[in-house]
Amino acid sequence: MGANLMKASNPSERWIHMVIMILDISGGAFALLLFFSTDAAVDPIAGAIVRMMMGLVLLWCVLGGLLMFRFRDAIRKQVQRIQLDWRITFVLFCTALALMEEGGTTSMTNLAPLFGVQMGEAAITASPNYLEVVLFHSVVVFIPMFIAWALMLWRWRFSASAVFLLFGLSGTLGESIAFGPQNLIGLGFWVFVYGLMVYLPAYSIPEARTARPPRWYHYPLALILPTLASIPVAIIILMLRGPGA
Repeated sequence: MGANLMKASNPSERWIHMVIMILDISGGAFALLLFFSTDAAVDPIAGAIVRMMMGLVLLWCVLGGLLMFRFRDAIRKQVQRIQLDWRITFVLFCTALALMEEGGTTSMTNLAPLFGVQMGEAAITASPNYLEVVLFHSVVVFIPMFIAWALMLWRWRFSASAVFLLFGLSGTLGESIAFGPQNLIGLGFWVFVYGLMVYLPAYSIPEARTARPPRWYHYPLALILPTLASIPVAIIILMLRGPGA
């Protein structure tokens, strides 16, 4: 799937293409390693969490990613017909995909009994309640990141694959800050989880726009700015949730 995310048309794009391929392979290897190294009979909670993650990989990363790639041109044609400013469309499209992804993760959490544990014993979301997850933990924090990307794409002509990779890395950074540096081990997994939220919206942006090719220093900037944009919202959410929430 990673090999098909873009057609490498210049040296920088070929490097991006290569990195995505490596992350694709490493993400799959990481998921398989977790699956086969976790004995659900010995540790049923860890086994349930791993199976929830595998369900997300199959549902979102594999099936979702393949469908996005297969129908990307048809979807782009329909998206470009929407009578809205493309920046607004981009943010709304990213948000819709993030809501779909969180629907998958919350569904996996609610399938805990199917994986051999009681509800609440194992989870891959902060809550089994979908609205609580998206309004007080995840998607509400992603929206300013999507807005930051809309503004950057207005200024600079990043490829869809570059957006995929950079947002995936931003997501991995966020997971590592929020839940610990051990999440870096699953870099390939997190890049695909987060990258697929923005790949199709970035692919659907009109080519005829006044944007300049990015310089090398715009890439690290694009990695950091979305994370910085999310901090004020994250602080507000933490305050609303209260201590110990």
